[in-house]
Amino acid sequence: MRGRNAAAGCAVAAWAALSSCIAGEAVAQYADGAATFAANCAVCHGAAGAGQSALAPPLTSYPARYAAQGEGRRQLALTVLYGMFGAISVDQQKYNFKMPDFSRFDDRALAAVLNFVVFDLGHAPSATQPLGAAEIASEREHRLDGAAVREHRALVLGIIGG
Repeated sequence: MRGRNAAAGCAVAAWAALSSCIAGEAVAQYADGAATFAANCAVCHGAAGAGQSALAPPLTSYPARYAAQGEGRRQLALTVLYGMFGAISVDQQKYNFKMPDFSRFDDRALAAVLNFVVFDLGHAPSATQPLGAAEIASEREHRLDGAAVREHRALVLGIIGG
């Protein structure tokens, strides 16, 4: 009986996954991060991270590129911890916004939301390592304001190009 119940459970799980694919729904690799994103970030960046013209930039390309190197990973952590404000350009579009800080979230939650952005929205290559809570914790020790975070972003873009 135990084998039959396990097989039935696997069949139900497979059907649910297949149904999601057929319905066009992507299953998030970082579900905890997806939930945090939906509740806190999607209002400005959109549910799919495509951004909103003149309000918030898209998150579908740069974060995946940032996650591939050290200073870029640092930029991701700084941005969610301390926010960012001032004029920036993303994909030839100009934005002058004030992203709030999310330092009220614990390091694990911030790493999860960044991994959702990097992998689920940005489709980073599999060789890219997920961000860890320790990386977020390390940046918590170096408090910056949103303008300094924007300045660091300019440094990162000089490294990765953009």
